[in-house]
Amino acid sequence: MKVIGIVGSPRKGGNTETLVSHILSGAKDRGAEIKLFHLSTMAIGGCDSCGHCRSNPQCKRKDDMQTLYSEIKNANGLVIGSPVYMWQMSAQTKLFIDRLLAFLNKDFSSRLARRTKLILAFTQGQGDVKAFKAYFDQTAAMMGFLGFNVLETIVAGGTLAKKDIARQAALLKTARASGAKLAE
Repeated sequence: MKVIGIVGSPRKGGNTETLVSHILSGAKDRGAEIKLFHLSTMAIGGCDSCGHCRSNPQCKRKDDMQTLYSEIKNANGLVIGSPVYMWQMSAQTKLFIDRLLAFLNKDFSSRLARRTKLILAFTQGQGDVKAFKAYFDQTAAMMGFLGFNVLETIVAGGTLAKKDIARQAALLKTARASGAKLAE
């Protein structure tokens, strides 16, 4: 059992990383092998819309996304974490998501061999965790279209300062429990 975490925040050791790490800890508690990747430290370019991946098994761009493609294909579970910037995921996360186009065939069916379980994790300065619900729902639907089995979306509101999430013990406990579901 393998579960990987993707941190789409450029803030090292911040709220998003903490949330993703708690989810991964829940999976690890259930015996999963876990790995954590920080998108801000990886060389990932944007999609060129060249169409290569539409008729070939992977993107032709040779960058760190090749590592993530392999990791995702071999994972049973995936956690994607991002802060909310301007009502959306961070630019680093969006680059990563755009490059997941390589998981779709020409007919828009998924190339993923199995429906990898996915938890989306968002942190936001806005205290109302439902403020961006429409965007989170759209993101979950898009990930389902790519072939992932979206188990849930976890939102940590009121996380503006670097360690604000530490005061949300109940949410972090829920995050660990959610991570355990990835390892089932």
